[in-house]
Amino acid sequence: MKMKLNITDIDNLDRKYRLNLINSLSGIKPANLIGTRSKDGFDNLAIFSSVVHLGSNPAQFGFILRPQTNNPRDTYKNILQTNFYTINHVSDSFIKKAHYTSAKLTSDESEFDRMKIEKEFIDDFYAPFVKESKVKIGLKHLESVPLPNGCSMVIGNVKKVIYPEHSINELGQLDLEKYSCAGISGLNTYYKVGKINSFPYVRNNNIPDF
Repeated sequence: MKMKLNITDIDNLDRKYRLNLINSLSGIKPANLIGTRSKDGFDNLAIFSSVVHLGSNPAQFGFILRPQTNNPRDTYKNILQTNFYTINHVSDSFIKKAHYTSAKLTSDESEFDRMKIEKEFIDDFYAPFVKESKVKIGLKHLESVPLPNGCSMVIGNVKKVIYPEHSINELGQLDLEKYSCAGISGLNTYYKVGKINSFPYVRNNNIPDF
C-alpha cells in the first residue's frame, strides 16, 4: 500500500517521525567530516551530510549549516575566525566514530580525541584533516549565504585535494567503491556505496533507443 501525505498530514505527524521522514526523503547523501581549528588551537570535527559540489572552475563546495542564533557551533565559529576548514570522506571502517562527532562537546574538548579519530596536518594548511579518510579537501571560506529557513550555505574555495591514486580513472573520476565510501540516509543510517554503471556524457546524438 502506498502512503500519500499532503502538507496538513505532514504538519500533524509526530515531531520525531516527521523529522526522520523528511530527512530521509532526499535519499543517500555523502558522509563527510568537517575539520576546523580555532584561533586558540582547539581542534573540532563534525559530521555533515549536506556537502555539495558548486563548481569546478573555480573549484567550490558548499554545505548547509543549521541556524546559528545565540550560540554558534564550533565548526562555524572556527571557520569565521580562521577561514580554513577541511572536508573528509567517511569510509565504512570508521562510520561509528564519525557518527558520534555530532555530540555537543565543549569548545576545548576535541572530537578527534574523544572519538579516537587520528588527525593530520598537511603542508602548511591550518585546519586538521582526518588521517584515515581516503579523500580530503582543504578549503578557504568564501561566503555564507542565508537561506529562507534560517539555515546558511557555507561556500568555500578548494585549496588542496588529497586522494588515493588507485581510485581515480584516466578521466579524473573517483571510484568511491574502491575506498568503501559511505553514505547517509536521514540523520543516522549509513550505507555502503557500490558502483552500478557508468555512462557517457549525454548529447542529443548519442541518446539510445529505449
